[in-house]
Amino acid sequence: MRSALCCALLSILAPAIAAPEVVTTLAPITDLVQRVGGETLRVTALVPAGADSHTFEPAPSAAAVLSRADLIIANGLFLEEPVLRLAAAVKRPATPILLLAERALPETEWRFDFSFPRAAGYPNPHLWTDVTLAMRYVELIADALIGVEPARSAEYRANRDAQLARLRALDAAIFACVASIPAERRKLVTYHDSFAYFAPRYGMEVVGAVQPADFSEPSPREVARLIEQLRASGVRAIFGSAVFPSPVLEQVARESGARFIDALRDDSLPGEPGETRHSYVGMMAENLRVMTAALGGLPACMDGF
Repeated sequence: MRSALCCALLSILAPAIAAPEVVTTLAPITDLVQRVGGETLRVTALVPAGADSHTFEPAPSAAAVLSRADLIIANGLFLEEPVLRLAAAVKRPATPILLLAERALPETEWRFDFSFPRAAGYPNPHLWTDVTLAMRYVELIADALIGVEPARSAEYRANRDAQLARLRALDAAIFACVASIPAERRKLVTYHDSFAYFAPRYGMEVVGAVQPADFSEPSPREVARLIEQLRASGVRAIFGSAVFPSPVLEQVARESGARFIDALRDDSLPGEPGETRHSYVGMMAENLRVMTAALGGLPACMDGF
């Protein structure tokens, strides 16, 4: 009897024990991995909510997490270098590391800007703000999960297809949001240039970003230059981060005559875990509501999200 009971328990526990352990970095990537992987996939995010992904240093305890991983998924494009150095040192030899950005976009299409100048050699890594590139991430994630667990390939493909359909709808809704903004107002000024891939996709212009390449506060000369540029361009609103407040950005807005809106997100999800809006789709939808309302558009374009 005891032997039969043990066997029954083992058969129940076996799928959970056998499920791959995936380690991720940024919250939007973690969300996409969870949606493709489904409820049984074990996913651990190393970058905590509210942390600056550009300067994040993993805690010593992250080594144990990475050493157990069956798959490591990061954005890449030099965004999570401390995490990737640690992963290379402690992971099992057979554990693959998937760098999504390098696989999603050829080097000829990498973007450089004020926060990420070409001279420094580090391109802007925020590919996921272009939903079509997030869709490419989903495809790459599904392929990687199938590689580590072929037995669940049908489930991963079905989850991939469902997420791609949701992202196609989001992509179309963003175009509708931007179309509702008067053409002369489709201009973005942000603290950190997270929308370098978003803007050309959806017909907006990034006029400037406040944070320099070294992630410090800008110099008085840089601030004065940006204020002058904004006055000349007629920008209506300046967008800060919902996570990282910037007194300098408030000053720039005040002196240029623009509204200051401290509400955009690039790698932090709105709401709390378990809420519908606590997702990559929810983050992008919230960004578009904020942008369209501030720039004279119709934020109801995101009512379906």
